[in-house]
Amino acid sequence: MTTDRSLEGKTALVTGASRGIGRAIALALARAGASVGVNYLHDAEGARQVAGAIRALGTEAILLPADVADSQAVDRMFAQIAEGWGSLSILVNNAGVVDDQYLTFMKEEQWRRVLAVSLDGAWRCSKHAARLMVRKRWGRIVNISSVAGLSGDMMRANYSAAKAGLLGLTRACARELARHGITVNAVAPGLIETAMTADMPASRREALTSLIPLGRLGRPEEVAEVVAWLCTEAAGYVTGQTLCVDGGLHT
Repeated sequence: MTTDRSLEGKTALVTGASRGIGRAIALALARAGASVGVNYLHDAEGARQVAGAIRALGTEAILLPADVADSQAVDRMFAQIAEGWGSLSILVNNAGVVDDQYLTFMKEEQWRRVLAVSLDGAWRCSKHAARLMVRKRWGRIVNISSVAGLSGDMMRANYSAAKAGLLGLTRACARELARHGITVNAVAPGLIETAMTADMPASRREALTSLIPLGRLGRPEEVAEVVAWLCTEAAGYVTGQTLCVDGGLHT
């Protein structure tokens, strides 16, 4: 795991950081020395535990409750960041939701909510973050997409569309922000051990695992380490890219 303090003095915001992949990313950035803003919507206790773990690593944590689908909530969150830190070095757009249904039965609200969080929220946060980053002429934005955005997924037209949209957003922002010293990349996890996969029926889990060349599900920490590396100086010449962390599932 990252322990080299390569992000000492940097400030980071991780959306959807109270559990799962977001939690692992927040902790990986903290181990590398960054102060971390822990964004969450519903799981306040989970967010407090993440913040406590970050502080135990010797870095600062601030709790940032906000629905990234709500423009006014995001305005308030970034106002808090500007007031507390004055700038932002790193943004990880991890917040997302699922609301599965067959295409022919999917309701308008199911479609809109998933895109509002996963895609609109990332655009909204990136816009605010970029305004802070250009002042320092340095920044890292990492969008957490999914192999579903590359290959599609059954009963997830909304989720797949949102995650595919993130890849376009990544490439466009990378081109636009490069002249300001800001890199923008995407990480596309495959099947990862989270609460979502833990609730999966055993037969479904086994069938999906059989499709993965490495023969197992990934761990949140394996995604987090890739994200943390993209945020370092070592990745300074990498921008506009999508890195799959999926055990070879999407080849």
